[in-house]
Formats: sequence, C-alpha cells, structure tokens
Amino acid sequence: MRKILPLFSYLFHPIFIPVLGTWSCFLFDENYLETRLKYLILLQIAIVTIFIPLSFFFILRSFGKVDSVMVSKISQRKIPLLIQSVLIFSLIKGVILDSIPELYFFYLAGLISTLLALGFLFLKIKASLHMMGISTLTTFVIGLSIHNQINNINLIALLILINGFVASSRLYMKAHTNKELAIGFFLGLIPQMGLWYYWL
Repeated sequence: MRKILPLFSYLFHPIFIPVLGTWSCFLFDENYLETRLKYLILLQIAIVTIFIPLSFFFILRSFGKVDSVMVSKISQRKIPLLIQSVLIFSLIKGVILDSIPELYFFYLAGLISTLLALGFLFLKIKASLHMMGISTLTTFVIGLSIHNQINNINLIALLILINGFVASSRLYMKAHTNKELAIGFFLGLIPQMGLWYYWL
C-alpha cells in the first residue's frame, strides 16, 4: 500500500482539479449544452489550467525558480500561485463560464482559495495545495448533488476516501505536516461552501 500512496499525489495533483470539477458539472448538472460544446469547454479549460501552467513550470524550472512539479518550498510557491490566480481570473472574466453559474462559482471559490493560499505564504505558512484541491472538488460535487437533487452518495463517499488517501500520500512523502494538510483542506472547503448560497 505504501508504494501506491505516492500515486495519489500525482493523480490528484491540484493542476487537474479544474478539469475534474468541470467534468463533474457536465456529468451531473442538468444543463442543455450540446455534447460538442461541453468538449470544447473542457478543452479550453484544460489549456488554461493545465497546459499553460505546465509551460510556465518548465520556464520557471529552467531559471531555477522551482525544482519539482510538487513545488514543496514556500519560496518557490508564490510565482506559480500568482500565475494560477491570473489564469483562473481570466476564466471567470471570460465568456466560457457566463452561461454556467455552477462553474462560475466553482472557479470563483477556487480563485479565493488560491489567493488565500498565496496570502498564507507571506506569513510563512504552507498550506497543502493537494488537500485544497481535493476538498474543493469534493465540496463542489456535494453541492452539485444538492443542487440537482441527485443521489451521488457513492461518488461522494469515494471522494472522501480519496481525501484520506491524498493526505496519507502527502504525509508518506514527507511533503506536509498534519497542520498544513488541515489548512489546505479548509482552504478548499470553506470558499466552496460559502458560495453555495448563490447557486444552490
């Protein structure tokens, strides 16, 4: 089992959470978008939240600003989080999410979480971005279930279990302390729940 634990840190890396959240919305939300349009939106979001950040990562690594895709050092996290904040803001202000309130507030809460994590860095506090990401996704799926009155108890239970595996993975890899995991978890959970009022 210990050999499998690190896999969760890569499968549920924060960079994948926006696409997973968008896919969850399209899977369970009762919207009337054409399938072709859903794939187009997913592709656009993947470009903005995965491929562009990866391009910046390789640029930053070539300049010695980061040394790993996990970005474990506090000093190395500020620029990537700032870039991610700008990219998420561009999605919120763009036309992609205008007709999908659920996704709009999902990304708005994600932006708040990212900015809070960035702010904590200036206080020398490192939040677990992995826990922030997976708790964000879990809370969003719970919100979708309530919003659409769909019984997603099996998926929600699986996501809660994955939260545990991700936390165990980060501890096993000695990437975070329990406190950092807890901070990350609540940074993801609270903004999502706080914005439920506007779309549930």
